[in-house]
Amino acid sequence: MVCLVGAGPGSVDLLTLRALRLLGEADVIVHDRLVSDEALHLARADAERIYVGKSRANHCLPQAEINALLVHLARQGRRVVRLKGGDPFVFGRGGEEAAALAEAGIPYQVVPGVTAALACGADAGIPLTHRDAAQMLTLVTGHTRDGRLDIDATALARPNQTLAIYMGLANLPDLVRQLIGAGLDASHPAAIVEAGGTVASRRLDGTLGSLTAMARVLRTAQPALIIIGEVVRLAPAVAPAAALSTRYAGRRPPTWKKPGNRIKPVITAHAGRDATL
Repeated sequence: MVCLVGAGPGSVDLLTLRALRLLGEADVIVHDRLVSDEALHLARADAERIYVGKSRANHCLPQAEINALLVHLARQGRRVVRLKGGDPFVFGRGGEEAAALAEAGIPYQVVPGVTAALACGADAGIPLTHRDAAQMLTLVTGHTRDGRLDIDATALARPNQTLAIYMGLANLPDLVRQLIGAGLDASHPAAIVEAGGTVASRRLDGTLGSLTAMARVLRTAQPALIIIGEVVRLAPAVAPAAALSTRYAGRRPPTWKKPGNRIKPVITAHAGRDATL
């Protein structure tokens, strides 16, 4: 059995309970670059961990070899968790891996995870949909298989929608040029959310025309999501994640503990407020 598991955006308390259970049962974890060490620590201590991470133009293992590895491990009779940042079926190549497993006759299941658009929107206080600003949400990848930006700019420039652009920094100038050329005004609200879903999250506000300049101040090692749409105007001046980070300054946030062979969440009470589980 192979389980294609979404690890969410980084913080372990955003893992699903099913993901947590499967991590505790797996014989081997095949994981990506964006999976946090905290998530890996939730696996059994004796579980094998195999890194197959990718970054732009730098693939530790080509996708075809990852597919073959999953088939090989499952045929050894091992319980395999393929652990991916975000959600396996949202720009995570989970569909390619599922097809390879099905073709090889390997049983598999898919466990959804919190995808970057949801985590970044929540952290930044940006509602991805709003009846007064956006009746449609479009998830867009900022690069294609051959590295060229190939988008339907006319469709993406239509009003009353929110664009959530994954992996868009490398081709950002071209993206901005195409959207403006399709009729989207350079003053259209836009934001970049860096490290969404983690305690390091931050939001940069601006416009479509200022996106390229905004990207120059990003921490290059952190993933970032671009949000374009009127909903950006609805975000509070201080993002909820920033307030959360301030509240945790100097202390450890709620953590996961593993007593014995059981894994359970532990919520820490803070001064002046009650915490119940």
